[in-house]
Amino acid sequence: MQFHHNGYISADPRVQPAAGAGVNRPAELPDEMDVLIVGAGPAGIITAAQLSQFPDVHTRIIDRRPGRLEIGQADGIQSRTVETFQAFGFAERITAEAYIITETTFWNPDPANPEHIIRTDRTPDDPTGVSEFPHLVVNQARVIDYFAEFAANSPARTVPDYGWDFKELVVEDGEEYPVRVTLVGCGDDNNGVERVVRAKYVVGSDGARSNVRRSIGAKLSGDKANHAWGVMDTLALTSFPDVRTKCAIHSKAGSILLIPREGGQLFRLYVDLGEVPEDDNGKVRETPLEEIIERAKAILNPYTLEVKDVAWHSVYEVGHRLADRFDDVVVEEIGSREPRVFITGDACHTHSAKAGQGMNVSMQDGFNLAWKIGYVLSGRAPESLLRTYSEERKVIAKDLIDFDKKWSSIMAASPEELEGQEGVAEFYVRTAEFPAGFMTEYAQSSLTAGKDYQELAAGFPMGKRFRSSQVMRLADANPKHLGHHHRADGRYRIYVFADQLPIGQSQKIADLSSWLLEDERSPLVRFTPKGADTDAMFDVKVVYQQDYTTMNVNDAPKVFRPNIGDFGLMDYEKVYTTLEGSDIFEERQISRDGAIVIVRPDMYVASILPLDATEELAGFFEPILLDQR
Repeated sequence: MQFHHNGYISADPRVQPAAGAGVNRPAELPDEMDVLIVGAGPAGIITAAQLSQFPDVHTRIIDRRPGRLEIGQADGIQSRTVETFQAFGFAERITAEAYIITETTFWNPDPANPEHIIRTDRTPDDPTGVSEFPHLVVNQARVIDYFAEFAANSPARTVPDYGWDFKELVVEDGEEYPVRVTLVGCGDDNNGVERVVRAKYVVGSDGARSNVRRSIGAKLSGDKANHAWGVMDTLALTSFPDVRTKCAIHSKAGSILLIPREGGQLFRLYVDLGEVPEDDNGKVRETPLEEIIERAKAILNPYTLEVKDVAWHSVYEVGHRLADRFDDVVVEEIGSREPRVFITGDACHTHSAKAGQGMNVSMQDGFNLAWKIGYVLSGRAPESLLRTYSEERKVIAKDLIDFDKKWSSIMAASPEELEGQEGVAEFYVRTAEFPAGFMTEYAQSSLTAGKDYQELAAGFPMGKRFRSSQVMRLADANPKHLGHHHRADGRYRIYVFADQLPIGQSQKIADLSSWLLEDERSPLVRFTPKGADTDAMFDVKVVYQQDYTTMNVNDAPKVFRPNIGDFGLMDYEKVYTTLEGSDIFEERQISRDGAIVIVRPDMYVASILPLDATEELAGFFEPILLDQR
């Protein structure tokens, strides 16, 4: 973390100076704003948090609740999401309070006594070692708290406006703030008050029954719910030995997914309630808590379960539904106008909760969208950038639903139905990377280059998240994970992996540095706002192959030693070398002749190029960014 570059700071460095819309930000919801986010759940709050890094963008986030969420429904935090938390600066703190899943055990009927269950399999949670971050379990409310803290401490000083419910919206083209939104107060001091506000863009993060989705005419379609589950967070005495381990349990009496919760004693049970009749009409949702508890006891036989307290419980039906579009542009208008209204999270995809995907995928929706809106409203990119949100995220949501259908069917199946087929444990191991969040792969587009140079850095698959590896920071001999320096600050990353020549001796690296700093087609020259630091839009780093003890940081070309801040101080955190025992070139299959890896603001690999491919480097950014000269 860097924070003294504009002068000495003695207070909390996570509280950034207010700027732009954050200076004298109105306490009350104003009549006009750049972005209105509807819903302060995970999808909405990460959108607000990312946009809070764009101080020239006035963002407001409303929620019908009177204040912060206290008991959240979702609790599973996949490793990819913890990587995202790292970018927002709170991965370490939330990990400290979370439950960490290291293994999953699988329980099935005892062949010698089918009325009893026995442990039949045990598998590590991350069998492929795909991430250095763990799989966490923590209350959704705490996740929202951390993002809200980040947003409040950011330059735009974004905080939720509670007590407002969304009613409807209309897009009125030709207006400076073209989205006309009608809100209804639901707080103690505004109950029933109807207000009209206007925005340039609206983001609907208002859940499965989204009124924003309804207002833009988008439709949810897919399978009807046909299986019900009771879920409860409980404090209980039990003889079940794996109560502090994630478990998938199949028995003659039904199925349970057991998830230990943070705090040492709390655990969550997803309890199988069976098939839902066609004419049920929602009656299953009235299943009393006592019945859920009795079913859980039967499934856990021969182990005992004595429930002492239930912090939260619910009944839900498993359905898989996907919105036909994620913005307000109907099929006939694609290409003729740009979107003004977007939907994220449960507003555009619904599925079961047992794969732990809802909150995780929803937050990636918001992360994907927010930096694009920030770029457009701050004049960095054309409005056409916004059409890529629906193009990219709808495919991911479809993949999620296909996966969850399979996982849900396996979890709901009886032991007899699974006989001779792939079991829960086998499916879990085979598909581990998907629920962990690492199978997202954006197709070739204006934002993601083709795979012409993939062999130069095979360990950074094009369109997938940038997978971190350890390196040595040259200036202070500190081992660091390269990807952990990727902050949610809206910048592109340009990682330069040097060729085999020692620092200061590579002509290719010297030429690249000069081109980046001086050439008219360089993205640093063309797209950096006037008067801003050299790295205001592009964080450029270099990784050398030599032993750090043989190197001098001052021999690195100037682009990797920029002068920043009011005093023009040198940035010492952009020059790295390989780490003994952890060679990033080997681990990520990077060519010893070097490579350039471009990473998007939301941490996905956008392009891989040879060191001398400056024309292609210039050409990559030209369609997606606006000239700032």
